[in-house]
Amino acid sequence: MNRNNQSTPVVPPLWRRLFSVWYRHKKIYFKNIWSNGLPPFLEPLIFLVGIGIGLGHYIHDMGGTSYLEFLATGLLVTSSMYTAAFECTFGTFIRMEFEKVYDGMLATPVTVENVIFAEILWAGSKGFFFSSAVLVVVVASGILTTPGIVLIPFVGLATGLMFGALGILVTSFIRNINHFNFFFTGFLSPMFFFSGVVFPVEKLPDIVRPFAEIFPLTHAVRLTRFLAFPQMEICLVCELAYMVGFTLIISWLGILFLKRRLVD
Repeated sequence: MNRNNQSTPVVPPLWRRLFSVWYRHKKIYFKNIWSNGLPPFLEPLIFLVGIGIGLGHYIHDMGGTSYLEFLATGLLVTSSMYTAAFECTFGTFIRMEFEKVYDGMLATPVTVENVIFAEILWAGSKGFFFSSAVLVVVVASGILTTPGIVLIPFVGLATGLMFGALGILVTSFIRNINHFNFFFTGFLSPMFFFSGVVFPVEKLPDIVRPFAEIFPLTHAVRLTRFLAFPQMEICLVCELAYMVGFTLIISWLGILFLKRRLVD
């Protein structure tokens, strides 16, 4: 056969390759949507009822709002943080080490970079989904009513991308799945309490506050509060720049290190 007549393989466009990985994760996830989605959805609502209503009887003003409103705006993005971090740590590790899902993907035109970037996009999608779901309940309960809250799911998306990228970076160094407990207990749990979710960052001791400013969750919480309470004064450009910069840098590092592991 004439070599000139042989058809060359057609590589699908980038968006198609990314979508194929994203769609695979979506399809698997929604097969068990109740067991996968219900616990991350209920957790912030239980915390809101147990802590928000309980302490709300004793704390009548928190930064110019009721404590229930203050707590609700923070919990809208913590659901994004936890679900994205879990997806790109335990989820990615299991797909890589136990299920060997990526071996099959890399036998197609999908590249290593495509796979890892699609993982982060899927984590961002889950962040958008869970912040939206919690927002619906919060709005239905009459806790938040300002027009700006319709944009909060997009902050959830950005939060999911941030912590998805961070999860990928952590996963690139983890060899034992049990070691993820150090990440969740030693980093995410303290961040939850020191990022302005439960009480204002401004009330932290001076020695602790610089660390709170480094936490990515702090900036996501500020954005949700700004959308819910437009009178709140923040450096909007600073918060957005931090989140975009953090996501880009950590994504690049995560892809760099995890790529080496997948190729090896």
